[in-house]
Amino acid sequence: MNQPDLSAMDHAAKDDLIRFLLAENAELKSRITALEVRLAKDSHNSSKPPSSDGLRKPAPKSLRQAGQRPKGGQKGHKGSSLERISKPDRVIIHPLPTTCDACGNPLSETHVSEVRQVFDIPPQQIEVTEHRVLEALCTCGKVHRSDFPEGVTATTQYGPRVQATVVYLTQHHMLPILRTAQILRDTCGVALSPGAVVRMIRTAADNLAPAVADIADAVREAHVAHFDETGMRVAGKLHWLHTAATSHLTWVGIHTRRGQEAFDAFGILPGFQGTAIHDGWASYRKYDCRHGLCNAHHLRELTCIHELYGQRWAKNMIDLLVAAHRDVADGPLSDDRMAQINADYTTILAKGDTIHPIKRRKDGSAHRKQSYPTNLLRRLREYREDVLRFLSDPEVPFTNNIAEQAVRMPKVKQKISGCFRTFDGAAAFCTIRSYLETLRKQGVDLLHALVQSFQGETPQPTLG
Repeated sequence: MNQPDLSAMDHAAKDDLIRFLLAENAELKSRITALEVRLAKDSHNSSKPPSSDGLRKPAPKSLRQAGQRPKGGQKGHKGSSLERISKPDRVIIHPLPTTCDACGNPLSETHVSEVRQVFDIPPQQIEVTEHRVLEALCTCGKVHRSDFPEGVTATTQYGPRVQATVVYLTQHHMLPILRTAQILRDTCGVALSPGAVVRMIRTAADNLAPAVADIADAVREAHVAHFDETGMRVAGKLHWLHTAATSHLTWVGIHTRRGQEAFDAFGILPGFQGTAIHDGWASYRKYDCRHGLCNAHHLRELTCIHELYGQRWAKNMIDLLVAAHRDVADGPLSDDRMAQINADYTTILAKGDTIHPIKRRKDGSAHRKQSYPTNLLRRLREYREDVLRFLSDPEVPFTNNIAEQAVRMPKVKQKISGCFRTFDGAAAFCTIRSYLETLRKQGVDLLHALVQSFQGETPQPTLG
């Protein structure tokens, strides 16, 4: 604004100017604070991934109380050191000289004084099996011909162990296709083309698709399921990788959309009647099921408000949620303890509201843009039951870590190998990933399961 002529203004005009300047100053200070907070956000006080922290890594701050668990291996933890076996595959005896080097007398009787074992991988070499079918002509004129085994369909082809290893390395350990081919060439002498690797991946996805459909059905019927989504680049465009998981099941899918359109297409949430654990994304609210919010997100946001805004109420809420989580881990809460937690929760929200009241328009309606702390306070208030659902339902966890873990490795895949070139390739990855992650949770040997799948006998995951 232009500099006003103060000498020409009466007291009322000056009062109006002062009020205008004070309001403008407050607005500018609020905007500066918001910008400073945005710049100061990192993985420990927001949902930004650790990879975005760059070289300025934040100092880790654990919410665990000092002395709660000592550092290092815990009492009763079974070690995993290398131990000798009773029947080695090969024994090498290191002989003594036949005579004593001091007196020259012969050394007749010897005994084993010490044993040391070396564990190593034997040299690997590709094994080629040739199948020959026989043919004979009967005197009656009929030609008899034997049959190739099931699965032997080409003049030359790779066997189930090679195919399973390729899928295991690319889809579970996230190795790029070219690097996988190089590893097999260097270790086993298998010369694979990138096209052959892609065909093996697609075959595995086709083999595993029925089992993955059963996994989706089982997640839909679960009492508690975790949901999350993250961006993935497919054919140069932004897509969304979605996951639905339980403690022993994982389902992953890819879609062009992030919200309800994708959820409806996958068909898990529309029929889900249990408790959906998620991060509060609005699209989840469109489904008629119980909801539980991830408190790890809340703790990070509260940490941001406490550290960057200097708000004591945020630290009080952190302490309350952490203490409640610790208490419920020891067993069901008493009615008195439950009432105390709820009373403290209400008191803390009231303190936050006095510092960050909801901005309203002249007509009394809430302003569309609210401050970061105000939005968090509103969420904690409006969805209070979902925030504290872990207190009343022992199957509802404190966080949504199960779903976040399910999307973490696909992000590693993207970081190592770049984006997926085709939608079909991304869909195949999701199918295989769903199967392997589910079996990993259930303690199944993944490589052996893939070998069996390529042999036509796919092991089925436990769904109950």
